[in-house]
Amino acid sequence: MSNYVIRSGDRTAFLAGLRELVDFLTANPAVAVPRHASVIVLVDAADPVARRAGVETVAAPLGVPTEDIGLGYFDARRDFGPVSFGVVGVPPEDRQ
Repeated sequence: MSNYVIRSGDRTAFLAGLRELVDFLTANPAVAVPRHASVIVLVDAADPVARRAGVETVAAPLGVPTEDIGLGYFDARRDFGPVSFGVVGVPPEDRQ
């Protein structure tokens, strides 16, 4: 058993929601869209080694490296045009 928890959601519902959003925006060109958007998966782990391992687990199939961004945070992101899909490991003291 791993020492981290990946806060992942219902894949089918998530993909359906994205398709619904695309269909809505396509049908309603008057609706403004952001310049950039991010979707983030969170990883919970008490210690930094486990937190990094959790981020690496999500980053591997994305084909991107994990970065230590300091203060116990780890990050990996892949951009799809102006949309970023990423994973962040957040230290326990900074989780809400």
